[in-house]
Amino acid sequence: MLQIYNTLSRSKQVFKPIVPGKVKIYVCGMTVYDFCHIGHARVMIVFDMVVRWLRASGYEVLYVRNITDIDDKIIHRAIENGESISTLTNRFIEAMHADSDELGLMHPDVEPRATHYIAQMQGMIGRLIENELAYQADDGDVNFAVRLFPGYGKLSGKTLDELNAGERVAVGSGKRDPLDFVLWKSAKPEEPTDTRWSSPWGEGRPGWHIECSAMSCDLLGDHFDIHGGGADLQFPHHENEIAQSEGALYGIDRKPEDQPLVDYWMHNGHIRVNEEKMSKSLGNFFLIRDVLKQFDPEVLRFFMLRAHYRSPINYSDAQLEEARAGLVRLYMALSHVNTANQAIDPHSPWVVRFTEAMNDDFNTPEAIAVLFDLATEINRASGTDKQELASLLKWLAASLHFLQRDPTDFLQAGSKQEGGLSTAEIDEQILARAAAKQAKDFAKSDAIRKTLLEQGIILEDKPGGITEWRRA
Repeated sequence: MLQIYNTLSRSKQVFKPIVPGKVKIYVCGMTVYDFCHIGHARVMIVFDMVVRWLRASGYEVLYVRNITDIDDKIIHRAIENGESISTLTNRFIEAMHADSDELGLMHPDVEPRATHYIAQMQGMIGRLIENELAYQADDGDVNFAVRLFPGYGKLSGKTLDELNAGERVAVGSGKRDPLDFVLWKSAKPEEPTDTRWSSPWGEGRPGWHIECSAMSCDLLGDHFDIHGGGADLQFPHHENEIAQSEGALYGIDRKPEDQPLVDYWMHNGHIRVNEEKMSKSLGNFFLIRDVLKQFDPEVLRFFMLRAHYRSPINYSDAQLEEARAGLVRLYMALSHVNTANQAIDPHSPWVVRFTEAMNDDFNTPEAIAVLFDLATEINRASGTDKQELASLLKWLAASLHFLQRDPTDFLQAGSKQEGGLSTAEIDEQILARAAAKQAKDFAKSDAIRKTLLEQGIILEDKPGGITEWRRA
């Protein structure tokens, strides 16, 4: 049985979908004012893995991941660039899709944009005002009254007193309490016209937190199975989502027995660079498209999933090279083995071990360990046993979206470091080496092998005078 670590309960829980056989999942997506970095890649890859495994387990999954296309950062960037909000956001949405496609990720079933859900946001804000959980301040903003919502802090595990420590109401903010957060921002005279919408509270735009509440509830209902996102969203974003959504539904009389917005909250760990949290302020973040100029997309995916999704991971070129070496080992086990039309035994001990690992809160490190053990057995086996084991390796890896390419293509692709020999140059050297061997000039033959090895090219001589090669 699948168990998921639920951030809300701080424990692993047996997964029981609201509707048997069906899963509704919402993941917080990107704010589209710049290119996606590897922190975004981790969120996309982790929940791609989660959805793939749920579907491989027989569930019918509705996967929603939103796009934030109105936000302070977006407005500032558009003004800096001298372009409209839509021009800016459409460009970076296209770039995000291009990065996702290169990584081989599934598209969400629904990808709502915040600007398409303004009416739903206003409707939810109206209900919160009716339920006495929101108020319009003197500055025109509509704020959520945090202290009036029962159970605020249950996701983050923070008490109101802890949250309030050292907080002060900003001068002129209009907030009644420093913990209150904005639901609707009153338009400022200097802001462009395409950043404001009419509302019962005057022209303005939604606050960031209300966006996901409105989109998730509209698309998945007031109660759905899984909500995911990065660990940095746990507080305040997801805490505020709970307060807004459940506050709109139940008001200040919400009781512990009332159904929650979400049954299982999932959060993936941070990316660290040189043991520091990756951030733009530190200048240690890496764009997906820049990383993929040097490394194969499958290598980046393998790097992300060889760590447990909840663990922080340290990013470096050395770590990616290590991940590539692991993939090379797995592809080597599949090379020159016919895996076509091989029956798979679903009760195989390998399948059982792999399934148990994945059902233990999506334990991809243990699942990948099963793949490596299986590769070792393939290298020892021969004949039909080798073919059956190789087919099983490829079949199991498919649920993680690994090992689905022609092994030779992957092994000869190598890394994308600049200055490497081209395929034509390598083939030319192999022909020169064959000619040297034919002429019994073994010193020259050995010298060519050594020179290629120094440039990261490994030769392997096969029966019949055939020489194959791969990149180290």
